[in-house]
Amino acid sequence: MKAARPFILSLVILAFVFPISAIGQRKVVLNMPTYDQDYLFHFGFVLGVNQSFASIRPIADLGTRVFDSTYLPDILPLPDSARVLSVNSTPIPGFVISIVGNMRMGKHFDLQFVPSLSFGDRTINYEIETYSTFAGKDSIQRITKTKKIPSTYINFPLEIKYKAMRYNNFRPYLLAGAQYSLDLASQAKKREQKADKDDKIVKFNQNDIYLEAGVGFDFYNEWFKFGLELKMMYGVMDVLKHENNIYTESIDKVNSKIFQVSFTFE
Repeated sequence: MKAARPFILSLVILAFVFPISAIGQRKVVLNMPTYDQDYLFHFGFVLGVNQSFASIRPIADLGTRVFDSTYLPDILPLPDSARVLSVNSTPIPGFVISIVGNMRMGKHFDLQFVPSLSFGDRTINYEIETYSTFAGKDSIQRITKTKKIPSTYINFPLEIKYKAMRYNNFRPYLLAGAQYSLDLASQAKKREQKADKDDKIVKFNQNDIYLEAGVGFDFYNEWFKFGLELKMMYGVMDVLKHENNIYTESIDKVNSKIFQVSFTFE
């Protein structure tokens, strides 16, 4: 099987090379041949899907730190103490809608402002060991707690776009930039009011700043330009709001990461 891998890889490469060669030998009609030179500004909109991650750094003494009952707001029956064995995050798919403002800066560079509204949830999973003493007997139990943090972001990204040479009706590009995000849902009062009194919610701070990097592909059609873009965003701020309970004090820091696939229409 291992010996067959180079052969299979060769077939895959050939499958890509031959169609490209065939396209190069055909005469292709250019759609909107002067699109990138005619106007200084272009506008459009974006529809996309994303996946939000919470990059969690637990406290250094996570496995040995014991929390007394005052740190256990929603573990019933209330134990005498508890410790967190592990904490991790599960990403949940979301979606984004944006408008695009694009300014041409030169033959290969554009400046983009892409204000957007995005929706995405994250969950934090805790494995907890509780300790209780009743009628002179010690009791140890393991439980799992899952906290869901919904988010509705208003994003204000500013991006530099480097475009390669156009090949027929196709043009790849790279982008990098920074983004300010305001989370409208993480600490919303309605969320607290709807929460079960026996279920402590975990909150994220409203403000965050992201660094962005991505790759995209523009396809020139007869009447518009369609783009496919893949982008990673890395939050630089600690977004966890510490509230003196076992769920927040077992974590040192939380950073956001978002992977996004976008479809642009200009």
